[in-house]
Amino acid sequence: MKKSVLLTALWLLGISSVFAQNQQTYSELVNEAWGLYESKNFQESAEKYSEAFKSKGDKGAINDRYNAACSWALAKEIDSSFVQLFRISEKGNYTNYSHITTDSDLSILHSDKRWNEVINLVKVNKEKAEANFDKPLVAILDSVYKYDQGLRMQANTVYDKYGRDSQETKDLWKSIAENDSLNLIIVKKILDERGWLGADIIGNQGNTTLFLVIQHADLKTQEKYLPMMREAVKKGNARPSALALLEDRVALGQGKRQLYGSQIGLDRESGVYYVLPLEDPENVDKRRAAMELGDLQDYVSNWNIVWDVEKYIKELPDIEAKQKK
Repeated sequence: MKKSVLLTALWLLGISSVFAQNQQTYSELVNEAWGLYESKNFQESAEKYSEAFKSKGDKGAINDRYNAACSWALAKEIDSSFVQLFRISEKGNYTNYSHITTDSDLSILHSDKRWNEVINLVKVNKEKAEANFDKPLVAILDSVYKYDQGLRMQANTVYDKYGRDSQETKDLWKSIAENDSLNLIIVKKILDERGWLGADIIGNQGNTTLFLVIQHADLKTQEKYLPMMREAVKKGNARPSALALLEDRVALGQGKRQLYGSQIGLDRESGVYYVLPLEDPENVDKRRAAMELGDLQDYVSNWNIVWDVEKYIKELPDIEAKQKK
């Protein structure tokens, strides 16, 4: 199973209210399907994915269809699983060959003659997608990605074991900062010389790496490259969802309110997470939809936050005062 990322909803600017409602229904159904998968209710999960696709006129994101195939396979509904896999390999141009060939969720399919058909289609898709790759640059960005994410993935373990204010935590973040400074030298050179390259040249992970390194840079650097990323989104070389996160981080760094609710704070005394100062909270989901982000409640649930807009508006002055301390 490949977990759906938080940044995968397919909303566009200027969508009608009816379409937005359909998208909201799709998002809710997909989230429910994922929850059923995590609780090992595979049959129910698969059926919920089918309900989600039906809500969008038999359309669905590639990752969601892949996840549906996993749920069907784990429910031992082989034919239904292959329906989804052929859908994304023939029409959706699924390209993640390394993942699909090692995913244990699909092991039950390997003895079926259709498995090799799917794998061959995915292999061809991958070769076509990578035909114009700058492979040396892809390799460089792959290393940058590993340095950017590697130590950060250890953070929660260090927090739990030693505490957020421990020397071990301070040492970890010192190492992260050192890595970030080296990564930034590499990425700034790429951006200054070649601009914000798209996934067609550096792949999806390479494209994400450009964003991550700038997202983790100092405010001055973020402000410098924010206009470049905005243009990249217009050209299809960067994801609107990623741009929304950078917009929010820059806004907060400038002492303004964020627009999309992507930045989360932690009250060290209570240990409770909260949404950092947000402009026009009542309409945040409309703005998120326009940037291809899911509903705020779905997002903040990762920090055990319950989004109550009326309560948030009342607490906003205290939140802003907290940030100024």
